[in-house]
Amino acid sequence: MRRFGWMGRVKPEKYEEYKRLHADVWPDVLEIITACNLRNYSIYYRDGMLFTYVAYVGEDFEADMARMGAEPKTQEWWSVCVPCLEPVEEDGAAAGVWADMDEIFHLD
Repeated sequence: MRRFGWMGRVKPEKYEEYKRLHADVWPDVLEIITACNLRNYSIYYRDGMLFTYVAYVGEDFEADMARMGAEPKTQEWWSVCVPCLEPVEEDGAAAGVWADMDEIFHLD
């Protein structure tokens, strides 16, 4: 199993919409997430910042993420969620709406 953490920033005026969307994630999206070997998927919020944690239980993360991104239902979901987010800068350049985080501690 591999663990991933990502950070992002929600637009203040879009927080309630983003929260509402994630209170009722589309069943097709949940199925795709599971089919692409993601487990324990969590999103946390504080003061405009988002933190996402996910455990990956598959064998080929890049292939599974490409598969997820190619799914029309995922693309539709992203089309309503991504406008709620602000670009994140990484090393002075835009990194998209999510930036990787380094794991510095873990205890099972």
